[in-house]
Amino acid sequence: MAREAPLVGLDLGSTTIRVVVAAPTEGNQLQVLGVGEHSADGISKGAITSIEDAISSISGALEQAERMTGVPVTHAYVGINGTHITSQEVHGVVAVAKADGEIREEDVDRVIEAAQTTVVPSNVEILHVIPRTFTVDNQKGVKDPIGMSGIRLEVDAQVIEGQTAQIKNLTKCVYRTGVEIDDIVLGVLAASESVLTKRQKDIGIALVNIGASTTSMMVFEEGDVLHSAIIPVGAGHITNDIAIGLRTSIDVAERVKLDFGTALPEEVGKRDEINLAEIDPKESGIVSRKHVAEIIEARVAEMFSMVDKELQKVDRSGLLPAGIIFIGGGAKLPGLIDVAKREFRLPAAIGTPTNVITAIDKIHEPEYATAVGLACWGAALQQNGGVHPSRFSTVNVVLGKLRGWMKNITS
Repeated sequence: MAREAPLVGLDLGSTTIRVVVAAPTEGNQLQVLGVGEHSADGISKGAITSIEDAISSISGALEQAERMTGVPVTHAYVGINGTHITSQEVHGVVAVAKADGEIREEDVDRVIEAAQTTVVPSNVEILHVIPRTFTVDNQKGVKDPIGMSGIRLEVDAQVIEGQTAQIKNLTKCVYRTGVEIDDIVLGVLAASESVLTKRQKDIGIALVNIGASTTSMMVFEEGDVLHSAIIPVGAGHITNDIAIGLRTSIDVAERVKLDFGTALPEEVGKRDEINLAEIDPKESGIVSRKHVAEIIEARVAEMFSMVDKELQKVDRSGLLPAGIIFIGGGAKLPGLIDVAKREFRLPAAIGTPTNVITAIDKIHEPEYATAVGLACWGAALQQNGGVHPSRFSTVNVVLGKLRGWMKNITS
């Protein structure tokens, strides 16, 4: 029986930790009851850099959410991100077990396990095994082989894995706040649950999450994950470029980006200027707003070229009918969508959580897509007896190992 505790999504970003507390409602909607937010001290590029600082930051975000809801957070679905996460294509083959040749759920589990065994160096842990297509005897392109008859069952799947040490550190931080981990989910995969529709995933779409230090992406087609990647460039690099270009501090550069930034220099007048002293009295000088826009455009174009290289790997550059959806704080940069349409030659838009009932306005911002998506992921698992309806298989072996690690730490 599903636990009646609320669904909690814990998104560990590079600059901000976000918590969403929600409850499922009739009609497959999610009611968000509370949120928490705290600066992500002790976390950099998705990796833990200070255990104690990270624990304090996570605790701060959880306490905010608990104050808003009046309910203690004891369990959470945790999002993971970072350049240590990689993906690869795998293939598995098994013989159908029963003499009558009918494929059962156990056969599907065995073929997925067989695919997993082709990977796993000693320093990585599998986070997800995502089946794409099955082959029954010589019939290719089978989506769901259960109930079909055959002798030989094969699967083509994508395995998403992360470094063992990084996963251990993240898990240790969450457990030491007193919270049990219900599941660990790749952030952009979780976000797809709250932002993308089934139709978009069927006809072909890319979801791009522009964070502070990294940009993660996932390509969907025919309802399946076609490709995923994490690029080590994010919105923070735009701030760094502005700081170097204007010879000013990072804090001032961030204010310039947020208050005056755009990725479209052609829409800025040549005489538009920014007085840095108005931002920080310690600064002096007047800079051209057009110059700032040119700096931003150059970095955004470079970021998009890196995303497009990933699309080229799966022959989908300029060939996704549903286009590209952007989420994360970096997606709110003015002019970014116009540059995306130009660079990718595809439809582009900002994505926000859908099918959500809440009185909390910030939930409808693109930076909350992952935290809400984690709660949606939990709702889907609970409604389907622990099995994700989209066949995204989370390998629970890693959670068993994590709990074993924590027992060793605390004993």
